[in-house]
Formats: sequence, C-alpha cells, structure tokens
Amino acid sequence: MRETKRTGLYPGTFDPITLGHIDIIQRAAKVVDRLVIGVAKNAGKGPLFDTKARVKMVVQEVETLKRKGIKNIEVMPFENLLMYFAKEIGASVIVRGLRAASDFEYEIQMAAMNYRMNPKIETIFLTATEGTQFVSSRFVKEIARLGGNVKPFVSVRIASDLAKRLKDKDGRRKVNPEVRD
Repeated sequence: MRETKRTGLYPGTFDPITLGHIDIIQRAAKVVDRLVIGVAKNAGKGPLFDTKARVKMVVQEVETLKRKGIKNIEVMPFENLLMYFAKEIGASVIVRGLRAASDFEYEIQMAAMNYRMNPKIETIFLTATEGTQFVSSRFVKEIARLGGNVKPFVSVRIASDLAKRLKDKDGRRKVNPEVRD
C-alpha cells in the first residue's frame, strides 16, 4: 500500500515575515510531509510590501531553513479563498499560529467556517513559543516606521528590507501610523 503524503498550508500576509512566523514554519514542517507557505495578496490589509516582494522575502527566509536541513517547504502566492487554494494544492491541514488568548476567538471562528466549507481539511493550531508571543508584523512595521530597532523580531535581511522600504526620496523615514496590518 502506498503511503499518502500530508500537505499542510500555512497562510498569511507575511508583511513582513517575522521570527514568530519562522518559528511556526519550522515546527509545522515537522508535522507534515510538505508545507506550503501561502502568501496572501490581501490588498484589503494595505500591506507595506506588494505580493511579489513578500513572496521574495519569505522565499529568502525559507532558503535559510533549507540550508539548516528543513527541505519540505514551498512558498506560493494566492489571492482566492483560502479553502479553494488549500484544495488546489492538495492540503489536508491548515496551520495557524496562536500568540495569545485574544487570537483564539478569531482563529476558532475561522477554523469552524473553513471546516463547514471543506470538512476534509483540518485546522491545527501551534502556539507561539516563549519570546515570540508578542511579535506581530503590525508591531514590527510600527517600530520600524518610528525608527526603532526591529532586529529582535525579524531577521537581519528583513530588517534591511524594512529600512529600505520606509526611506523616502530624501532619505528620511516615512511615518504613517494609520497603515495597519
């Protein structure tokens, strides 16, 4: 009998990808045979980086993991309904990260809706590890916009990408606290 490979999907905007995301990716890669990182277009969230740039950042971070021996990860953009994308790639599991109790209510509602749309696809939750419970892309962008040090929350490469993205033509940082993710 042929063994079925389990494909997991870890969806998100990843604007930008944080060390919290990387932690969930590393741990999810242990649970499934193939992990697809789905980078959502999600223009409604007003991302700082366009989809192409976010995919590139995630691919670069995944390449670092591959050099460490984690080789079952792929990165793909998507812009349709999550459950359609999951079915399209053959996912049987949606992976979601939980930082705090406040995430749980929203995530459990989303998991229930997704289950109603396709009961063949399960949602699993991985809790944030100590030190990443408070890290969010929104906070990272806010710190970067205001000139703070984001290196405790993102890789050096992502910190550099953020700094470049936030510089305007005069070399000053743009400050726009109304933009949220």
